[in-house]
Formats: sequence, structure tokens, C-alpha cells
Amino acid sequence: MSERVVRRAAMGPEPLPEALREPGRTLVMGVVNVTPDSFSDGGQWFDTDVAIAHARHLVAQGADIVDVGGESTRPGAAPVTPEQELARVLPVVETLAREGAVVSVDTVNAATAEAVTEAGALIVNDVSGGLADPQMTATVARTGAVYVLQHWRGTPETMNSLAVYDDVVAEVRAELSQRLDEALAAGVREEQVVLDPGLGFAKDATHNWTLLAHLDALLELGRPLLVGASRKRFLSGVVPPRLADEPLARDAATAAVSALSAAAGAWAVRVHEVAPSMDAVRVAAAWQGHR
Repeated sequence: MSERVVRRAAMGPEPLPEALREPGRTLVMGVVNVTPDSFSDGGQWFDTDVAIAHARHLVAQGADIVDVGGESTRPGAAPVTPEQELARVLPVVETLAREGAVVSVDTVNAATAEAVTEAGALIVNDVSGGLADPQMTATVARTGAVYVLQHWRGTPETMNSLAVYDDVVAEVRAELSQRLDEALAAGVREEQVVLDPGLGFAKDATHNWTLLAHLDALLELGRPLLVGASRKRFLSGVVPPRLADEPLARDAATAAVSALSAAAGAWAVRVHEVAPSMDAVRVAAAWQGHR
């Protein structure tokens, strides 16, 4: 166990900014994909005005955070340039931040991260955990944004071939701990960091379920945990076979994972359909409150 983990265990977790404190329950982060090729919605929100309208709908449903993304990270997805990504997300971020929404931006690019935080985004959600862009951690340190550091192996083109583990919980925990230490060494403050096990990123269905069943081991790293299971392929194993290939058919299973993740202590769940997961995290809070 690293000196950092020992210190965190003794001191307790450091707080996030007030806007991101848990209001007696796990937070719900709603997804807005401003992309033409998302696995979950097929580019439904690619138009800027439509994306803004959808984000407003998620906020009206109760989303605590809106996570705006301009690049698909599904397996096999081709990368886009930071310029393309920023052109997609910046107008959405500016509008939502101006309206008072708590905005996260899903990006692996430091240039995008800097621009969107200047525009009012509070969170940088980096699925690469700083591995895709060597300038990311320094940028996050400079801006002071909350930094979601996700477990990652490879790129969308290569990650499926890297889903090889002897002990997925121990290895993901160790790799997250290493990335956290490297981020801190680059000047990121520990209180900025949220960790994410990266479900579906270089992981098969068994790996994903095993990580969900052992979130407690990841919480021992001393940082809040974001769980992003929404509509991912591993959930197809628990829906009716005739619907297995339909991402939208996984929303009920997603809400079930939201409830279980909340009961396990997750700080937030990242979902496409907000209302069912709002109910799920409230159920988990009520259940926990009566134990």
C-alpha cells in the first residue's frame, strides 16, 4: 500500500467543491453525446441545438451533472481532432454553464479541457486517465477542475485486445493508484480527483461484473468513485435475448446497477436515462438510511 493510501486512510477523504457534494445520496450524471457515432444513441444529439435541448431535459429530470462529449470512445471508434471536438462541445458547454448547470466534459485532450473549463465546465472527465495526452494532468492542475481519472488500457481501436487480467480488481486498483500518484506528482491536488474503474474499457463482461461486485476495494483508494455502466454491452446478458443488441433496452438494467452502485458507496453514476437512476439512487439512500 502506498504512503498516499495510508495517509488518506488516516485522514479520511478530502471534499469535492460544494456543488459536487452528495446531497444525502449518490449523484446522477446525465450523458449528452454531441457525436455522430455514439454506440448508445446513434448521433441523436449531434446537432448543437438538439444537444442543448436534451441537456435541459436531463436537468429537468433531476440530473446533478451533465456530461458533454464530442468524441465517441466505443470500441473501434476513430479519433477526432481537438479542434473538431471543441467545435462540437463548446457551444453546448457555454450555454449550459450560463444557465447554471453543473457541466462535465468527456475529453482526453488537454486543449479541450482548458477551453471548456474557461467556458464554465466544472469537471474534466478523462477516460484515458491522463494517458492519451501528456499535457492533461498539468492542465487540470492549472485550471483546478475536478478531474475524473478513469482506468484505461489502449485506445478504442486496441482496448479489447488488452482485456487480460489475472485479478481484475487488484490490477485495476493498482493501475488507478499509479495513475493517481502520477497525477499528484504533476501538480493535481488530491481533492480534485474522482476515480472511475472504466467499465467496458479493456474489460469483458466478467471483468465488469467483478469490478461492480468489489467497488469497496476501489473506494479504499480514498477518492470518490464514478460508475459508468449505462447501456454498455455487458448488460445485454441480463436483458431478454431478443433485445440483447439494443442499447436502449438496457436502461432498466442500468438503473439496477445505479441502485447497487449507490448502495456500495459510489459518489456518482453516469447514465443516459436520468429519471430511472434518480429513483434508483434515492431507493439506495432510503434503504441505507434504515439499516
